[in-house]
Amino acid sequence: MGFIDELKAKAKADKKTIVLPESMDKRTFEAASKIAKEGIADVVIIGTQEEIGKNGAGYDLSGVRIVDPFNDPNKQKYIDKFVELRAKKGVTPESAKEQMEKDYMYYACLMCKCGDADGVVSGACHSTGNTIRPALQLLKTKPGINSVSGFFLMEVPDCTLGYNGLFVFADCAVNVDFDSQKLAEIAAVSAESFRSFVGAEPKVAMLSYSTKGSAKHDDVTKVSDAVAIVKEKCPDLCVDGELQLDAALVESVGQLKAPGSPVAGHANTLVFPSLEAGNIGYKLVQRLAKANAYGPVLQGLAMPVNDLSRGCSADDIVGVVAMTAVQAQQA
Repeated sequence: MGFIDELKAKAKADKKTIVLPESMDKRTFEAASKIAKEGIADVVIIGTQEEIGKNGAGYDLSGVRIVDPFNDPNKQKYIDKFVELRAKKGVTPESAKEQMEKDYMYYACLMCKCGDADGVVSGACHSTGNTIRPALQLLKTKPGINSVSGFFLMEVPDCTLGYNGLFVFADCAVNVDFDSQKLAEIAAVSAESFRSFVGAEPKVAMLSYSTKGSAKHDDVTKVSDAVAIVKEKCPDLCVDGELQLDAALVESVGQLKAPGSPVAGHANTLVFPSLEAGNIGYKLVQRLAKANAYGPVLQGLAMPVNDLSRGCSADDIVGVVAMTAVQAQQA
């Protein structure tokens, strides 16, 4: 059984309600039909009858719940919640109603906030910013977490490194500016993501072009300081750095460059020092090693909301819904 099949099995074991707000895209309906047929989640599509008729024609939507944002009997409840959460930012009942009707991502997040859904998947038609912004405004981050980050779960075929070829790569999608505090936070939440999805203990490598002081630069110090922070805050976490990639993954190199390290040569959770490094790194592995790259999966939000690539397929949406459902099980 492949990794994504294992995730689907986990999702089926404790079904959650996942909202798909992009009824303006046919891929949403193809994915929803598959999700309902496989029993991965209870899926909700937000859309008008016109949108459903235009984009959902030809797909079996039995078992899929449709919520019309203009005629939903729960709408007033969501408006009231929106105003409660954002009144200090100038949101009125009228502006809340307008925003919910204009941008279904707000409607989806309010369904979650009111307990009528467990997670949201969006991004086939919308940018990452347009996916994250409503979630930050309405759902907020988890207690003790200051920012949202994104990871890819990489499944590398015929690979003995990591955890049987499985890795978490972070942050590859969200944060542009990293400081030591943010890197430490990304390490902690990425470790928890690895544990939740893979079911094994994370071994976190904080990556750099230096290993244990082999180079001197502010960029290296940033990573080594992050290691110290995360070790202080999470003393039970298996984390080390700064480590070069070969020292993190290859046992013989790790023993040479970082003798005595509990992570070197055995890392399965890789925290990159910048968004550029993370984004380039996951795409190199995806294309050259023909790895499956599941994500970007968002972490740090109080409830699971996940992004899609605008070039995604319907099967990609199915996979991200399965991941979102598993996240919801851990919430």
